[in-house]
Amino acid sequence: MTTTSSPTSPQEHAHLVHPKYRPDIDGLRAVAVISVLGYHAFPQWIKGGFIGVDIFFVISGFLITTIILGSFEGDGFSYREFYARRVKRIFPALGLVLAATFAFGWYALLPNEWEQLGKHVAAGAGFVSNFAFWNEAGYFDNAAETKPLLHLWSLAIEEQFYIFWPVLLGLAWKRKWRVLAVVGAVAAMSFLLNVSTIHSHRTAAFYSPLSRFWELMIGGMLAYMRLHRPLPKPGWGRHAQSIAGLVLIGLGLAYIRGNKAFPGFWAILPTLGAFYCIAAGPTGVLNRYVLASKPMVWIGLISYPLYLWHWPLLVFARIVEGGLPSEGLRAFLLATAVLLAWITYRFVERPARASSAPRMVRTLGAAVACLAVLGVFALTSRLTGRLDDSYFDTVEAARKNWVFGEGLTPAKLKSGQTVFRVGSGKERVLIMGDSHVQQYAIRAAQLAKDPAQQLNSITFATAPGCPFVPGIFRDATPGCDELRTAFIDYALTDDVDTIVIGGCWNCYFIDQAQPATGALSEEGFYFRAGPQKLLFREGSGVDASLASLEILLKRIASRKKVYLLLDNPIGLEFSPEHLISGHRLGTMHVGRMTPHIALRTTQNSLNQRMAEIANRSGASVVDPLPFLCPENQCIRALADGTPVYKDRDHFRSDYARTVPYLDDILLERHGR
Repeated sequence: MTTTSSPTSPQEHAHLVHPKYRPDIDGLRAVAVISVLGYHAFPQWIKGGFIGVDIFFVISGFLITTIILGSFEGDGFSYREFYARRVKRIFPALGLVLAATFAFGWYALLPNEWEQLGKHVAAGAGFVSNFAFWNEAGYFDNAAETKPLLHLWSLAIEEQFYIFWPVLLGLAWKRKWRVLAVVGAVAAMSFLLNVSTIHSHRTAAFYSPLSRFWELMIGGMLAYMRLHRPLPKPGWGRHAQSIAGLVLIGLGLAYIRGNKAFPGFWAILPTLGAFYCIAAGPTGVLNRYVLASKPMVWIGLISYPLYLWHWPLLVFARIVEGGLPSEGLRAFLLATAVLLAWITYRFVERPARASSAPRMVRTLGAAVACLAVLGVFALTSRLTGRLDDSYFDTVEAARKNWVFGEGLTPAKLKSGQTVFRVGSGKERVLIMGDSHVQQYAIRAAQLAKDPAQQLNSITFATAPGCPFVPGIFRDATPGCDELRTAFIDYALTDDVDTIVIGGCWNCYFIDQAQPATGALSEEGFYFRAGPQKLLFREGSGVDASLASLEILLKRIASRKKVYLLLDNPIGLEFSPEHLISGHRLGTMHVGRMTPHIALRTTQNSLNQRMAEIANRSGASVVDPLPFLCPENQCIRALADGTPVYKDRDHFRSDYARTVPYLDDILLERHGR
């Protein structure tokens, strides 16, 4: 999201024809940016505020298309002047925020975080942030709340649109095609791509420009209509459009949630709302008296730098505080963002846009290019700021990761889902579950390399973050039901002899009364409770969920040999933060991993309940705790301090290769 569109100024180049300034559009920008800021700072209050991005897409599409088409019909369109104006509009504030974020990050972030920030600075300067975050998105990725430049994904989409859009319109104009028909056709294809991929490839649908361009094109179609069809006379028609537009935006704010298939069809609410608000013209009742009011216009004028500043401030506060800052601090940071935005607008943006010197464009371009180079340097360097090389040695050992699928062969089920296979032994073993099961594939791949071992025919059917219990789901895991159903159906076919079901049972079934993430219990364990938002369609709570698991085990055990794999311990999260003593804004020193942490009593209780369920169902139990927690002490590091876990609950790759408690199932061992 960014407000790259701007009101007309006297300094506009003569070759570019600009729309008459409308204060109500600046007011609509204010609605968009207030929604986004509210969502980022107080998501419990403004749960659908992220739709402000979509409102901005429509505004930008409308104003940019008005400029381009107006130029075609006037003295002619100059690509050079168009992009020069984009540089003067975008680069001053962007360069300032990138530089400030980069500089503060060098001091406040740990080395691996600063390296990632370098990548994001380079991507932001090159307007490819959407592709960078698309590539990073996944179950094992750092939380979005720890990426200070995550918000630049939408700016990248707009800039990519500005490359594509003038060329398409120019081609249609030159060939004398029906511009509205061409724009409508391309917008329809983009929208169809959006709705057709939102369930199967949700991350792609969110970050891809191809599935987002339709939102800007809605504004473009309105621009074409306004240039060739005059506004209707003031009256109830305009008032109705004005009211309808803000009502649709209000419905979006009230009902759209991050766990819904967004953008998808849901994005119609904010985009159509913005369409109606703009179409109503400046005399629409709400446009005139609400959107065009002085406070709204003022916020709209600073909305672009306001959006750029607010997110890094909130993210750095979260990082320094080690968790969600207090509401008072978040409110203070938003006020700070407003002040920084006004300063940026008054003393950076306006002078740059008013300048007619050709040198200004070259200077801005060179500055942003330098930031991109610095970002690449940060990505490839070992600059620590205040930490020595022992930090890197420990982090490298812990973060060394294994990509799921290495050493295994992908295969398609008849239902279309992908599974991974290894081994060719007689017994056909299906291993199902989430990432806590997926991590054992590295052990199977390791055993397959040993010529002295004979591996059974092993199939891994996994879906990270998806509980393999019918009727329960996490709101953060789209597509879980379809995958789970397909894998369970496959488990009941004649192609499978033995089934292992596992998962992060501690994540899903530890009672909601347990401390949430970040709250350290007396025994030294963290438990994910509230943030998992485990839901059960037929009831609520752990009892209903475990009852559903028992029904599944009985169903499968009546036809197959079944094993229930209990969970590995979830404990103190390993991350660079836990190796550091001192403060991020003061002196920091590298520490060492603690070799053992006491076993949480709650997990023993859960394991006992699950073992009873397995026994009643006719399933056998595989318990990793005797190996992972000898003498009731759960190993978090080896004797030399090398971490066992790569994060709070997933094994480091080198350690995962050594865990033996599934070997009797993986290998052809007769008489087990």
